[in-house]
Amino acid sequence: MTPISKTTQIYLFFLISLLLSACGRSKKIDVSNIHVDAKIERFDKEFGEMRTKPMAQQAAYLEKKYGVFYRDFIALILQDQDINIRDTSYFSLLRQVFANQAYNDLKHDVDSVYPDIDKPQEELTDAFRHVKYYFPQKKLPRVYAYFSGFEAQSIVGDGYFGVGLDLFLGGDSRFYPALTKSYPHYLSRNFNKQNIVPRIVEGMAREDMYPESDSNKTLLSKMIYNGKIMYFMDQVLPDVPDTTKIGYTGAQLKWCKDFESKIWAYFLDENLLYETDYPKIQKYLTEAPFTPGLGEKNESAPKLAVWTGWQIVREYMEKHPEVTLPKLMANTDAQKILNESKYRPK
Repeated sequence: MTPISKTTQIYLFFLISLLLSACGRSKKIDVSNIHVDAKIERFDKEFGEMRTKPMAQQAAYLEKKYGVFYRDFIALILQDQDINIRDTSYFSLLRQVFANQAYNDLKHDVDSVYPDIDKPQEELTDAFRHVKYYFPQKKLPRVYAYFSGFEAQSIVGDGYFGVGLDLFLGGDSRFYPALTKSYPHYLSRNFNKQNIVPRIVEGMAREDMYPESDSNKTLLSKMIYNGKIMYFMDQVLPDVPDTTKIGYTGAQLKWCKDFESKIWAYFLDENLLYETDYPKIQKYLTEAPFTPGLGEKNESAPKLAVWTGWQIVREYMEKHPEVTLPKLMANTDAQKILNESKYRPK
């Protein structure tokens, strides 16, 4: 038998360690036998048929098929929350929308980027199977695709999740440079097909299954809450990169990993964990191009409290393999999770 060289031994040890680490974190499971076939229904296409079909007839069809979503969408696109869909006077406003060149330009691009939605639908099926694995009793929402003139990337309602395809056209879409006031580049660079399912899963977790409690006032409680949401995404989306889940560039993720211990030390040294003044802590939680006061030449990543909370929850779950995902999500004791994570980045 040919002896294994020392270099090869070191390589194999590194590879095995890497694989074990990856397996422990992702907890990849087989969900192929869970019978879920998710469908992203193309409301946008059927809504567009109101231009060519008798409007009253198509409106009645859409209201019957899509229920409350139809009313919510009409209120959104016409920017009138008091709209009465029983009163057909709003048809004249819809005709104005359909006659507008901007609407037709946007419809052209949505149809070009999404002639079908097969790939996101396959990814959503896998994600929903994972949700059912961890939460067998969860009633999955119906998912509708729409576009609204850049009003909303998603709508979460009673039993449904709406996906605004006009805010998933790709970071290089011709429309986004004119929208930088509402959607600066650090946001629009993530407006692509790969982000559809992660945003659905995150929206389900945040808005439907585990909305944040009003009692979460301290940065620590918000940190752990967001960390649990991110860990939820880890388990439901095991093949999605961390950069996509949190919305970082590769350089931003590397910066966080390189300076993890210094980020944690900063939170401790500045006595921020138990701070409740939201204007003071919001810069560590919200979307931004970078975090002011940290890093050189604006190279720091944003949402550092979200990222740090994520690492704390990951450490906690690695140390407590007996804790299921539902038990983790139901645990509101942020201090206990921090203590038992023994989070000490080096």
